[in-house]
Amino acid sequence: MSSKKPNIVFILTDDQGAWAMGCAGNSEIKTPNLDRLAARGMRFENFFCASPVCSPARASILTGTIPSAHGINDWLRGGNIDIDKFPELKDNPIFASEHKAIDYLGDFTAYTDVLAENGYTCALSGKWHMGDSVRPQHGFTKWYTIARGGCEYFHPDMVEDGKVFFEDKYITDLITDKALTFLDVLSKEENPFYLSVHYTAPHSPWNEENHPKEYIDMYRDCPFESTPNLPIHPWQALTAPYGTGEKRKELLRGYYAAVTAMDYNVGRILDYLDEHNMTENTIIIFNGDNGMNMGHHGIWGKGNGTFPQNMFDTSVKVPFIISYPNHIPSGEVCENLESHYDIFPTLVDYLGLNVSKVNQKLPGKSFAKILNGEKVEDDNCVVIYDEYGPVRMIRNKEWKYIHRYPYGPNELYHLTEDPNEERNLFFNEEMSPIVEKMKSKLEKWFYEYTDPAMDATKECVTGMGQLCRPGIYSEGKEVQAESMDFIKRI
Repeated sequence: MSSKKPNIVFILTDDQGAWAMGCAGNSEIKTPNLDRLAARGMRFENFFCASPVCSPARASILTGTIPSAHGINDWLRGGNIDIDKFPELKDNPIFASEHKAIDYLGDFTAYTDVLAENGYTCALSGKWHMGDSVRPQHGFTKWYTIARGGCEYFHPDMVEDGKVFFEDKYITDLITDKALTFLDVLSKEENPFYLSVHYTAPHSPWNEENHPKEYIDMYRDCPFESTPNLPIHPWQALTAPYGTGEKRKELLRGYYAAVTAMDYNVGRILDYLDEHNMTENTIIIFNGDNGMNMGHHGIWGKGNGTFPQNMFDTSVKVPFIISYPNHIPSGEVCENLESHYDIFPTLVDYLGLNVSKVNQKLPGKSFAKILNGEKVEDDNCVVIYDEYGPVRMIRNKEWKYIHRYPYGPNELYHLTEDPNEERNLFFNEEMSPIVEKMKSKLEKWFYEYTDPAMDATKECVTGMGQLCRPGIYSEGKEVQAESMDFIKRI
């Protein structure tokens, strides 16, 4: 490794299932640039999110902590902006849940803080959605983001230089345009840089008018045999559009188009790095915030695609590709089980960074040895944990156990014999020893890493969004009134 630390470009997508890439075996979806990245880097086949919904997962990536420690337990329906500072937005219904900006992660050290302490210039282009969107945080000095989190594809609400404004351009292109602008500036600085490129794609909406016609037309005649065609799951929630027959094809057409449009923009970034001779000294990471069901198990959506929330692999598995020419093996697929929790310790370890202050417990482990081409055994001692409110999961290569507090229903799957998770063995008396062993291990792990004040099993996490900090019914009369109205409606 050269004396100068490598640059880092971290590309994060929103609601992209691990299955939604050509290099992952999907022959229908067009992702030539992700396939290109995988060919010159390492793709992880079994990479898991920390929570199958965006805001908690993103906070866990950044801080290396669990949702029941950092306190973002659901996607943030409020707390993104201080509405009093933007009176022109008060009558806009899309900001109805915004009252006060909440600094959810202020007490935590992010890996971007560590990077900044070690001389990196950190820039963000794209989705933040972890509270207080207007203010640059955690080592970032260049900041172009979305006011709320989610947005319309063609009329997004953006943030830059402390201002909230609307753009009339496709959001995926906008995020890439600004990323390339940042690269122009960053490449001229002496310090190494870290650039986060956080796309909203391929999150809904998926109707045709929300995506460029050229990408929709690519899938006009696609049979969509790469995704299951099943009846709607009885637990289907209203958190994502869903349907059967022609409606199913329409939704899949929009989803696939959003992925391919994003892939094209990833290609713009890869081309820029190549053309400016920056590829050799740049680590490129491609990751997803959570998995996604697009008819898998009859579900449309991620963990909150059902109520109660689900933990199917299609909800919790995410894409992960990492490339660093001449350092990380190229064209390899890693089968080891890894997680969002592992990103923080891996970056610090791989880069050999000085960590002067980390305030939180980090449950993850470094997989830097794998990136160095070393063989690392991965057996049933390697365990993945996940949570979404009252739903918690423990998984190894052979078994998965899902516990729903306080009353269930609980699930047990023998993954080596039932990889599609179709047979719940929880009620099989012969499986009781396995259930007891996995439940005990799950509860010990969460006991060690949970902050009792942030424990998501004690919160009313419905999958319909979070308005305030755990344990607080209101951060103002407006929030209290809205929370009570929301409880009545559900």
